[in-house]
Amino acid sequence: MLRHRFQPGRLVAGAFLTAAGVVYAGDAGGLWQTPWFVLIPLVVGGLCVAGAVGVLARTVHRRRGALRETREDGRRAGIPGG
Repeated sequence: MLRHRFQPGRLVAGAFLTAAGVVYAGDAGGLWQTPWFVLIPLVVGGLCVAGAVGVLARTVHRRRGALRETREDGRRAGIPGG
């Protein structure tokens, strides 16, 4: 299996969509009654949270990459502590 970058936004989106599926399945199975409008905020809110987490993760990843490149450039130039 090829290695890939961890994407926490997709994990969060999957968790919220799984929760929506569990709520729907419980309602369909007769375990509880869920009003029809409950799933809409759950899915939309989950996608918004997943988007925010994705943007945050991308910002952190870019910043760490820039720091890594700066350190490597300093080492190549022979700068002590760089």
